[in-house]
Amino acid sequence: MIRFLLKGLFRDRQRSLLPVIVVVTGVLLTVLMQTMMTGILGDLIDFNAKFSTGHVKVVTKAYAERMDQTPNDLALSKVAQLKEKLQTEFPSMEWVPRIRFGGLIDAPDSIGETRSQGPAIGWGIDFLSAGSKEAERMNIPKSMVSGHLPKKAGEVLLSNQFAEKLKVVPGDQITLFGSTMNGGMTVYNFKVAGTVIFGSGVLDRGAFIADISDVGQALDMPDAASEILGYFKNNRYDKIQAADAVKKFMSAMNTADPYAPVMISLRDQNNLGEMVDYEDLVSVMIISIFVMAMSLVLWNAGLLGGLRRYGEVGVRLAVGESKGHVYRSLIWESILIGSIGSVIGSVIGLLLSLWIGKNGINVSGFMKNASMMMPSVYRTVITSPAFYIGFIPGLFATVIGTALAGIGIYKRNTAQLFKELE
Repeated sequence: MIRFLLKGLFRDRQRSLLPVIVVVTGVLLTVLMQTMMTGILGDLIDFNAKFSTGHVKVVTKAYAERMDQTPNDLALSKVAQLKEKLQTEFPSMEWVPRIRFGGLIDAPDSIGETRSQGPAIGWGIDFLSAGSKEAERMNIPKSMVSGHLPKKAGEVLLSNQFAEKLKVVPGDQITLFGSTMNGGMTVYNFKVAGTVIFGSGVLDRGAFIADISDVGQALDMPDAASEILGYFKNNRYDKIQAADAVKKFMSAMNTADPYAPVMISLRDQNNLGEMVDYEDLVSVMIISIFVMAMSLVLWNAGLLGGLRRYGEVGVRLAVGESKGHVYRSLIWESILIGSIGSVIGSVIGLLLSLWIGKNGINVSGFMKNASMMMPSVYRTVITSPAFYIGFIPGLFATVIGTALAGIGIYKRNTAQLFKELE
């Protein structure tokens, strides 16, 4: 029977072409939406983890209360000892100290006079230690525009947009004006090693990244750091493991001391809690709404197809075919149409998702004045649900629509068939 029905579908395009096109379109959009939502939510969390929050973060209690101000006068001290302790207690994580700061960057001319200035957001990270993964974690090598990574003390990276604003190029000298850990003023010279595009409007407007030892010397922070970030070694945030680590660490801390170290999970920073807690739920809700909408469209297509074939059904009943057999054949046809459309739509949707995942969608034009740390290029991420999510509207909705339309077969009165066929 299936072979017979397939021949009928291929030979009668009016009966199969429109339903297949509708199914393909619905499945394609469903797959694309699923991979896009997975990619956007994942990118937002991953971007913040790499640049700001870590999977967990250790700071002093006083610093945590004013974290948005990056108050380095409340920074961690005896960092080497604390890092070693963290590595011993939590060996499944990698711990990296960083210094975050703000300052004014001055670019002098040939005679040492100020040519241009601009405010900067600064990071001190580990560039020079053997085996350090900090540059790769922040995707700096792949984002370089000119020059090279810092290879020796005194070298610094600037965001490309900031470098153009200051009119400096690799090899030029710049001066940092800022505040030390003790509240004094610092003036420190750096040499521009290279420029980089971070892919975030807030960073590209004025980012300044140097080796943590140079920044520590400039800001009078020996063996000190603004924060120590912890990353799971598989580079994936696990909210349950992170919560367990925070609970274990905090149970041994004296929280009455304002300079005591405290641990904060990613979900408790940068307003990421709801996004982390409801990442799966939000994705399912959005996709479910989209699936329901497409199911209604395909449902209506099935109903219209059943009504259009009202006369054909009458002829088949008139020549003696049983109502049950006619009904079952229509269901089998809808299964074939739904299966063919779902396979084609899923393949096209996955190919489009693969292309977008590779090339990305650049939304930097909408984020020029963004104040949040968000990526400016979004990419799709193909996960296992993408391979079957399209079959929900593509197959089930088509079958349900045909099943409801086919109920009318059992309401046909055989005695009136010949009168209808006149």
